Amino acid sequence: MIGETLCLMPAWRLRELVAAKALSPVEITRHFLDRIEQLDPALNAYLAVAGEDALSQARAAERAVLDGGPLGPLHGVPVSIKDMFRVRGMPTTAGSLLFRDFMAPDDSVHAERLREAGAVILGKTNTPEFGLAGRTRNRLGEECLNPWDVTRTPGGSSGGAAAAVAAGMGPLAVGSDGGGSIRIPAAFCGVFGLHPSNGRVPRHGGLGGTLLMSGVGPLARCVRDAALLLQVLAGPDTRDPTCRRDAPPDYLAELEAGVQDLRVAWTPDYGYVTGAERSVVEAVRKTAWRLEEAGARVDAPGLKLEDTREAKAAMSGSDNYALLGREVYEDPDRRRLLTPYARRRYARGRKVTGADYTIALRTRFRFIAELDRWFERYDLIASPTVGFTAPRLADLPPFDMPPDLAAYTEMVNFAGFTAASLPCGLADGMPSGLHLIARPNDEALLLRTCRAIEKIQPWPQCPMAEN
Repeated sequence: MIGETLCLMPAWRLRELVAAKALSPVEITRHFLDRIEQLDPALNAYLAVAGEDALSQARAAERAVLDGGPLGPLHGVPVSIKDMFRVRGMPTTAGSLLFRDFMAPDDSVHAERLREAGAVILGKTNTPEFGLAGRTRNRLGEECLNPWDVTRTPGGSSGGAAAAVAAGMGPLAVGSDGGGSIRIPAAFCGVFGLHPSNGRVPRHGGLGGTLLMSGVGPLARCVRDAALLLQVLAGPDTRDPTCRRDAPPDYLAELEAGVQDLRVAWTPDYGYVTGAERSVVEAVRKTAWRLEEAGARVDAPGLKLEDTREAKAAMSGSDNYALLGREVYEDPDRRRLLTPYARRRYARGRKVTGADYTIALRTRFRFIAELDRWFERYDLIASPTVGFTAPRLADLPPFDMPPDLAAYTEMVNFAGFTAASLPCGLADGMPSGLHLIARPNDEALLLRTCRAIEKIQPWPQCPMAEN
């Protein structure tokens, strides 16, 4: 269709064709609903599909085009939302049996902004219970599988979002990330994922999460699409006292500006990560060094950082328990319905004392200062997103993942910085991801750097998306 396969067409191109009346929002929406019906029984990427409501949204978008009215930046473009966030009139389960019958009476800020931008909300993507695990398994249904190899996990907790985008069941997805939950599935599924800096995207309308470390951001098959979605999601909201109050910059304005003289520090392990597979590290290292072809300077300065995982676990565990866990854990009848990993997480968070939290908070301030010193010398820090490719489910204990899953990613949430994972080719036939960290509120720099790599080294497409 129009020289391209519709399911692989980027969101920005779909919007252009809708505005030019060359494609109908109804046609686009039907196409993706048909793909979900065809492919999702094998992947379980969606917990709920909007169906007739999505077509109703598409008809309204089509009328606006025909009437010649103003069109939003995502007009007629299908988008999915992780089932951690309310969408009016749709189930909002957060992957939990406790909320299996809850129908959202209103929209989260993310759904509101998507509607204002003209997007068509396709449905709610799969998540582990309350986003608390590194694989997308819960008690509501079957586990989400990786579209590159259905014997493997897509990761978590935005595993459904990443699987849906990789398989061509929607060009864009809204995910969330409390320690790598956007970036890890992006790496495992061969798509692009960005975790914004603390408070850049408001959190209003979500279930659970943390006060300082949870972020909401895009998953996409190209950098420009991610920048477009981030532009829609970012910006202050009075209902979220923790969000940034300044207006976001224009993420698209300098996307093609290049990376001339940018300084990048490469590290294979931050000085403490162990167990990374050599093939993955080497594939990622080669991709990072390709930035020199675009004019950047890449060094390997022997970067070593404090291992803050214990402090991060104390703070996030306490927040998880206080913001939602106390409500669902202390009632024995409700606790019995929780997944084993949710019970374990809340039991640990319940034991964190005020003194423990303060000690962890001091570690956080010290770590931010340590990162700031490195960013006096470098504009970006590069590493693998994960030290291994997506594990086979048969090799994992029930509900669990390898302990080093978030070793490269969770410190970004702890410090409140921003980071992205972009595809960097295949390692042993499976996708791997390059992890780039930038200063808080420097998403524009991060995006244009990722765009520079994307132009030099195009990303492999998931075979399932080409069917």
